[in-house]
Amino acid sequence: MAGRQGRHGARRLLLQALYQHQVAGHGADELLDQFCAQPQFAQVDGDYFRELLTEILASRQWLDERIAAGADRPLAQLDPVERAVLWIGIAELTRRSDVPARVAINEAIELAKEFGAQDSYRYVNAILDGVSGEAR
Repeated sequence: MAGRQGRHGARRLLLQALYQHQVAGHGADELLDQFCAQPQFAQVDGDYFRELLTEILASRQWLDERIAAGADRPLAQLDPVERAVLWIGIAELTRRSDVPARVAINEAIELAKEFGAQDSYRYVNAILDGVSGEAR
């Protein structure tokens, strides 16, 4: 595992990059250049960050369809933090067989608790539980 923060740190940076993508429209190349140049990048699993960022940005529509299937509100009403956390969680649940489902869900819940609105982690948990049942 690269760096002291490993994949957890990569997920935190990924959340920030995906948030920035949503609010500022930055693409994969620009985000990779920017985040790979940050000092904390040396402390995380950089390969994991790169792989997931590229995968998520390439499959946003598919990921949004998975979110919409389990959501109780329109995607347009999702907070960008919640959406980014869900993109990460769903990508890990469906595309990363090396990440156990409970790890993907727990990491997403922790990100939602740290960066999201007060009870957004409950919403994230409910959607990811549904995706997990289908995915594995």
